[in-house]
Amino acid sequence: MPAVSKGDGMRGLAVFISDIRNYFEDEWRPRGFVCGPCSWSSSPSTTENRKSKEAEIKRINKELANIRSKFKVALDVCLVWKVLLSTARRNSFDRVQSPLNTQVPLCLAISSICPVFTGSSATKCDKALDGYSKKKYVCKLLFIFLLGHDIDFGHMEAVNLLSSNRYTEKQIGYLFISVLVNSNSELIRLINNAIKNDLASRNPTFMGLALHCIANVGSREMAEAFAGEIPKILVAGDTMDSVKQSAALCLLRLYRTSPDLVPMGDWTSRVVHLLNDQHLLLQTHVHLCQWRRPETLLSQLHASKVSDVWVPRQGVVTAATSLITTLAQKNPEEFKTSVSLAVSRLSRIVTSASTDLQDYTYYFVPAPWLSVKLLRLLQCYPPPEDPAVRGRLTECLETILNKAQEPPKSKKVQHSNAKNAVLFEAISLIIHHDSEPNLLVRACNQLGQFLQHRETNLRYLALESMCTLASSEFSHEAVKTHIETVINALKTERDVSVRQRAVDLLYAMCDRSNAQQIVAEMLSYLETADYSIREEIVLKVAILAEKYAVDYTWYVDTILNLIRIAGDYVSEEVWYRVIQIVINRDDVQGYAAKTVFEALQAPACHENLVKVGGYILGEFGNLIAGDPRSSPLIQFNLLHSKFHLCSVPTRALLLSTYIKFVNLFPEVKATIQDVLRSDSQLKNADVELQQRAVEYLRLSTVASTDILATVLEEMPPFPERESSILAKLKKKKGPSTVTDLEETKRERSIDVNGGPEPVPASTSAASTPSPSADLLGLGAVPPAPTGPPPSSGGGLLVDVFSDSASAVAPLAPGSEDNFARFVCKNNGVLFENQLLQIGLKSEFRQNLAITKPVDPTVDGGAQVQQVVNIECISDFTEAPVLNIQFSPQQEVQNIFKAKHPMDTEITKAKIIGFGSALLEEVDPNPANFVGAGIIHTKTTQIGCLLRLEPNLQAQMYRLTLRTSKDTVSQRLCELLSEQF
Repeated sequence: MPAVSKGDGMRGLAVFISDIRNYFEDEWRPRGFVCGPCSWSSSPSTTENRKSKEAEIKRINKELANIRSKFKVALDVCLVWKVLLSTARRNSFDRVQSPLNTQVPLCLAISSICPVFTGSSATKCDKALDGYSKKKYVCKLLFIFLLGHDIDFGHMEAVNLLSSNRYTEKQIGYLFISVLVNSNSELIRLINNAIKNDLASRNPTFMGLALHCIANVGSREMAEAFAGEIPKILVAGDTMDSVKQSAALCLLRLYRTSPDLVPMGDWTSRVVHLLNDQHLLLQTHVHLCQWRRPETLLSQLHASKVSDVWVPRQGVVTAATSLITTLAQKNPEEFKTSVSLAVSRLSRIVTSASTDLQDYTYYFVPAPWLSVKLLRLLQCYPPPEDPAVRGRLTECLETILNKAQEPPKSKKVQHSNAKNAVLFEAISLIIHHDSEPNLLVRACNQLGQFLQHRETNLRYLALESMCTLASSEFSHEAVKTHIETVINALKTERDVSVRQRAVDLLYAMCDRSNAQQIVAEMLSYLETADYSIREEIVLKVAILAEKYAVDYTWYVDTILNLIRIAGDYVSEEVWYRVIQIVINRDDVQGYAAKTVFEALQAPACHENLVKVGGYILGEFGNLIAGDPRSSPLIQFNLLHSKFHLCSVPTRALLLSTYIKFVNLFPEVKATIQDVLRSDSQLKNADVELQQRAVEYLRLSTVASTDILATVLEEMPPFPERESSILAKLKKKKGPSTVTDLEETKRERSIDVNGGPEPVPASTSAASTPSPSADLLGLGAVPPAPTGPPPSSGGGLLVDVFSDSASAVAPLAPGSEDNFARFVCKNNGVLFENQLLQIGLKSEFRQNLAITKPVDPTVDGGAQVQQVVNIECISDFTEAPVLNIQFSPQQEVQNIFKAKHPMDTEITKAKIIGFGSALLEEVDPNPANFVGAGIIHTKTTQIGCLLRLEPNLQAQMYRLTLRTSKDTVSQRLCELLSEQF
């Protein structure tokens, strides 16, 4: 608490604080040893501490009771006088009369209302608290609150202090409100009225107190009341600089809490010109309002009068820069003119000597806080288009980099902190602009010097900034030169946060030339890495191994090694991905089967390795079955030896592997059937395992060899989609921290690989998703919304795009929405419905014109690629249209009006009478009818599937028919459309 001066007293406050401090010191005073054994005397110490705490609470309760009684007496006196005044008004007393005439009726009123209000009772009027007493008691309540005790009264007295004309009383009132009054308090309206009066007073001291209170409370109601008034104070010509500074910071606070309530208007252009202050060294003689954060202010409060000080005008520029930076992030066009002004101001600071800005120099660094804020403001915009402004900014950045190379002018830490703060913000601006190769390389070299600095914070910031530099094509090679230093930091750094930044930097600087080295170092570090970052390292290793795998045998080895080292942190996305890649690449399937078989022979295998081994051996175990050391029986025994150690999902996967073995290796069929027939499987407590055992046993017993080969055939290749591992990393680290880096790395990997590659637009005929595809969950893009089906009897996709190449075809339903997604990404699904999926992968490189013919027929479940190279001749406003015609010849669809009453039973009878079997509970919509049948002829059999979808409200049907011959489909659709 503040010291007590002779002129202001507050002796009671000083005595109260002294008592509390004495209790605190007694509680924490060290105690002596007890005679006897060598130990502390715990019991007497604990007792004395408890007594001290009880004495403190007793003293606080006593003071609270005293304050409460004082406030209550004052409130009673105020209420009496309110009643007297209201009575006087009702009796129409003329208060403008002479004092003698006025006293007579008031005395009569006093006697009529309170006949005994004489003698000692009349002395109550003397007990009404004056401003000094209110200030003292409110300050005591504030001190008690900061000690951790609840305060449930005194708020109204604090509000009353706001109407005082004395600075110290008003200051204490605003402080109490800022600390104790909730933003939803019922007193907010009274507080707002007091604040309005102070803002209208044009007294800079009172205006400063009011603005600070608004900023500290920051409620929405205050924003509604003052958001339109504060900008006027900020840009008014007669507003003093100290008030402008407070107004700028107050408006910043309101914009952060309630941005929708801060209006944008003419003041925005005027506030920008606060940066153009030509008199940086101007000083104004004003009154200073001492105001600090609530949690530290109490120790600074004192009863001193308002002091006259010199307030630098630079404070206005600094506060205005903070406000403009926040506003420019949401409304960049409104504050675009601030770029040239900020560059001009920064140039004057950077190029000036410390003696020129002596009043604003902090440990030989001129105006470091303003410099940092100006550099941060410039990061809201691209490089300036004006060559003069751009050249001036480049000169400033070069000067900052040059000063970083100069020997320090002071050995104190404050000098290095201020100097490095400006340097790192300048480097952030260089990285943001990413347009000056020379500056980028110089920034990288400067950061490289910090990688071995003795200060931990500098090493951390250097690694973090170099992560961003690694994504630039101009500085990537310069960053790679520090790879050994980063690897050494990964091994020797004590701080885990610095090691994590080193991992991030290795990930960012990785390309095909150093991928194997970086992945090996990450795997080596993974064995001793902190548990908090292991999962992230696993994801990054998996991504790098896939992205830069020249030889996919190395990729398989890396992932299996990853599972061995950190199996608990290998998520499902990782082993899903390795299975997808192995299935899609014929050249690595045999090697993967052999490698995983050898890995499973270890005495202790992680469960994720068992999953990968079970899946790969179930699909490709036949590729290594010719070796006696990996015969079918040995493969089965190896997998089954891990069965009892695994969880239920892994056991379910192994059972699927066993039935795959029945198809691949008939010689182990009996052994596998014995396992499936055992009580531990058929009577398993888990329903999933029991059902699989029963079904697989029945399938292996009843089905013929041909049926087994059809049902258990090898998994088809998975469609190429975005890696689910990368999606998981984006979710973990945040999309903004991964997306830009991945896009840059993708472009760079193309350049490293050399020559341009074609731009495939993959078109795949969709089929029913298989359970395995669903199991893998490979980050599939959700289907695009499709429009209503055509009403004609044509095929479902016959007119997805117009078959007329000369005319501009209307876009397929949903494709325009999907097309808009490709503004910010290069691959995804362009069109998709139940029959067809058209995916697009695009890469923008040199001008080429290569086309590749595509097979005119697409089998069900198959995928074909059409390579299209497009050359951009000039700029355009409308995107070109690609006409694609796909005609499913085996399926037709017709939408028609109901010709008969839409009765469910009658409809069922007609479908059955047509000769097809009615399939219940097949369609997700129970109101739809699904049927299946076979049309027999002498030469062939034609399978037939139908679905009838009624719409009772519109009295319409949609009929879909699919057969093995297009002519049969068309004719049956025509016949059945007439029956409903």
